[in-house]
Amino acid sequence: MYDKYQIVIGLEIHAQLSTQSKIFAPDSTAFGASPNTQVSYITLAHPGTLPVINQKVVNFAIRMGLATHGTITRYNRFSRKNYFYPDLPKGYQITQFDTPISMGGYVNIKSEGNERSIKLHHIHLEEDAGKSIHDQNDRYTQIDLNRAGTPLIEIVSEPDMHTPDEAYQFLTEVRKLVQFLGICDGNMEEGSLRCDANVSVRLNGDTKLGQRTETKNMNSIRAVKRAIEYEAKRQINIIEAGGTIQQETRGFDPDTGTTFSQRGKEMAHDYRYFPEPDLPPVILTDADLEQINAQMPTLPEELFNKVQKTRTIRVRCKPANRNPSHCQLFRPNHTTHPTL
Repeated sequence: MYDKYQIVIGLEIHAQLSTQSKIFAPDSTAFGASPNTQVSYITLAHPGTLPVINQKVVNFAIRMGLATHGTITRYNRFSRKNYFYPDLPKGYQITQFDTPISMGGYVNIKSEGNERSIKLHHIHLEEDAGKSIHDQNDRYTQIDLNRAGTPLIEIVSEPDMHTPDEAYQFLTEVRKLVQFLGICDGNMEEGSLRCDANVSVRLNGDTKLGQRTETKNMNSIRAVKRAIEYEAKRQINIIEAGGTIQQETRGFDPDTGTTFSQRGKEMAHDYRYFPEPDLPPVILTDADLEQINAQMPTLPEELFNKVQKTRTIRVRCKPANRNPSHCQLFRPNHTTHPTL
């Protein structure tokens, strides 16, 4: 039954950037501080306070765009994304809407013996929200705003993956890249790298995308793979039984390996985007990009290929007989690779 269908997967990966201060305020971003001790008047959106862009955040985002072969946007605007959550002190999120800092690009993966490139839609900059804590009080949800304003890049793939293992390998490669570039520690348990999985299914050979669900709040790469495996089978079972897939946001229970409905999702959100009036555009020149590109390290894939090419073939003879006819070629074991 399952062989009749193709899974279609797109990932949205949020990476907290490893800066010492927030994206628009001087508050510390250190993990583990007492609740609500790393907030300023800017983070709390007091009247009359103005955001100022952290230049290091822009440089880090450009690094990731270059590493994923994207096209860097020269004229960057920020927008206000309006929605209400208790842990969003301003009542809106400052983000990039119509001018993501990097467009397109791809990430190479190896999955089940095959190599392919997973296409990216874009990478954009935004600020993180605070944190709602539900398990420390029986009657109330508690709010910690230390995380509010922490710089993020959101890496959005195209719906270009078709197996849970491809999603696993893609997320693994993205995590490796941000760690190698020094822009994010990639710690999913602490929330500095988070992933949402969009999953739909369709009959083999069909080109139209099916109705998708979005599964959130997964704290490991393995959890992402398990959630996709379960969600794909759940959707196929519903379709085979004559039902329809509802567009919704789902959570993942790592104890049972199942996803569960959190809330329905409207077909279109009314975030009322409009340009952020308190921030001037960030304009990048050729000189800016050349300077950042010159500081880029050799990327893991390039380094691995370089090491493979420079490996030499050694000649090893049997100790008991040095006759050249008894010599054998010794090649390095290509099933292993150096730690990068």
